[in-house]
Amino acid sequence: MIYIWIKVDPIESMKQISTSSASFASAKKTRRHFLKDGLATLATISILPSHVIRGQSELRDKDGKLVRARSVVPSERVRLACCGIGNQGGSDLRAMHQTGLADIVALCDVDMGGAHTLKSLKAFPDLPKFQDFRGMFDQMGDSIDAVTVGTPDFSHFPIAMLAMSMGKHVYVEKPLTRTFQESELLMRGAKKYGVVTQMGNQGHCQDNYYQFKTWVEKGIIQDVREITAHMNGGRRWHGWDTSMTAFPKGQTIPDTLDWDTWLMTAQHHDYHRDFVRGQWRCWYDFGMGALGDWGAHIMDGFHQFLDLGLPEEVTPIRIDGHNPLIFPQASTLEFKFPARGKMPATKVTWYDGKENHPMVPEGYGDIKINRDVNPVNGRVMPAQELPAGKEIYGKDLIFKGHSHGSTLSVIPKEKAADLSTDLLSYPRNTTNHYENFLKACQGLETTLSPFEVSAPLSQVFCLGVIAQKFNTRLKFDRHNKQITNHAVANHWLKGASPRKEWEEFYRLA
Repeated sequence: MIYIWIKVDPIESMKQISTSSASFASAKKTRRHFLKDGLATLATISILPSHVIRGQSELRDKDGKLVRARSVVPSERVRLACCGIGNQGGSDLRAMHQTGLADIVALCDVDMGGAHTLKSLKAFPDLPKFQDFRGMFDQMGDSIDAVTVGTPDFSHFPIAMLAMSMGKHVYVEKPLTRTFQESELLMRGAKKYGVVTQMGNQGHCQDNYYQFKTWVEKGIIQDVREITAHMNGGRRWHGWDTSMTAFPKGQTIPDTLDWDTWLMTAQHHDYHRDFVRGQWRCWYDFGMGALGDWGAHIMDGFHQFLDLGLPEEVTPIRIDGHNPLIFPQASTLEFKFPARGKMPATKVTWYDGKENHPMVPEGYGDIKINRDVNPVNGRVMPAQELPAGKEIYGKDLIFKGHSHGSTLSVIPKEKAADLSTDLLSYPRNTTNHYENFLKACQGLETTLSPFEVSAPLSQVFCLGVIAQKFNTRLKFDRHNKQITNHAVANHWLKGASPRKEWEEFYRLA
C-alpha cells in the first residue's frame, strides 16, 4: 500500500537529508539550523510506503493544531531499537523480546564489544550495531517505532529527547534523568510529540500499583502524615575515600569504548575505570546515588496515589562522608510535602547506608530472618537486617511494604484481621511493565509510569540529591519550581552546561 503523506516536520525532513553515518556531520549542521531558526516548519510532500507510516504518533504544533495523526497497527509487532545493551539495559532488551510483542531491529552501545554487551550480542548476532545513537537514528529512523534507553543516568535525556522528536516511543530506565530540568523537558517533550512513554520502575505495573490505588480510593489508606522509606543494603560506592578532592587521573581508553559519546552532555572527564560499568552511580556528575537507584522502586506508589507532587522543603538530617564529588556512605533526608486538597501535610524520611536504619513500628515482624515479608514475583527477598521498603503511617492503620512489586501489609496483624476481605480486595495486574509499554505503542493500553507520572517522582530525587551534594536544607517554591534559599543549589536544578554540540537536545522540547 502506498500513502501520499504531507509532512510538516523539520526532524523528519532532516532525516531524509542524512541516511548514513558518513553524512552525520552534515545532518547535525542541518539540525542546528532548524533549531536556531526556532524549529521553523518545512513543508514537504513525499510518497511513502505504509511501513514508514506505521508507528508514527500524534504531533501538534505550539497552538495545539494537529500536524501528524497517530497511526498504530495493533496486529504488528513493535520495531524496537535498544540503546544500552549491557547490565540493566541488556535485561530490558531480553524482557522486551520475550513478550513476543516486539521485533528487535537495532542495538546501540558506546562500548560495543565490551564484556557487559556480549550476552546481548550473542543473542542477536545479525542485527545492525551502533556506538552512537545519533548515527542509528540517521540510518534507521524509518525502521524504528520505539526505543529503550538503558544507559547511565546522565545520558538518558539526549537519547530520549531525540527519539521523541522523531516520533519514537521511549522506555527509559529509572531514574528518568540526572537533573530537575531534564525531567521537566522530557515531560514537555512527551506532551509536544504525543508519543508513548514509560520509566523503567518495573514494579509499578504489578499488584502493588492496583492495591495502593484501590486502598486509597476505598479510604483504607487515608490521612497519611508520615512515611519512612529506606534502602540499607550494601552498595558499590560504600567504602570509597570520601575525603578525595579531585577526580581520578585518566587511564587508557579501552579499544571497544567510544569515550566521547559516553560522555554525551556531561562536561569533559578523562576516562577512568571507576566512571563506567555501574560505578557512574557514585559520582554526582553521572549518577543519582542510592536515592535515584532505589527510590523509584520504593516511593513510586505513595508518591502517585497520595498526590505528593514536589516537596516544599528538603533537609539532610544525616550525611556520612560528605563530599561534593561523590555520594555519601549514608544519608537521611527529610522531605516535607504540603497539604493537598483533603490530604494533610506529609513528611517523608529517606534512609540509605548499611547501618542507617529507621525505627520500624511494633508488630513489623522479625526483620532479621525476613519473616512476615511479602514475596516479590513469588520469591522471598534475600535476608538482610532490614529489607528495602517503606512504612506508611495513616489515620488508624500502619502499612509496611518493600521494593518493586511487593504489596502492602497492615500492621499489626490483629488490625488486619478486623478488616473484611472484600474491603481489602483489589484488582490484580494483567500485564507486566514491558508488555504494558509495547501494548501502549500498539494503541491497546495506557502506560502506568508515563513521564507525566515518573518525571515529578524523579524530580523529588533530584532535589534530594542536591540536598546531599550541598549538605544543606533547601526551601523549594513548588509553583515556580525554584530553590529560594540557596542560589548555587538552585543553579544545580539545571546542572553544568552541556558540552558544545549537545545544547541542541535541550531546545527540542
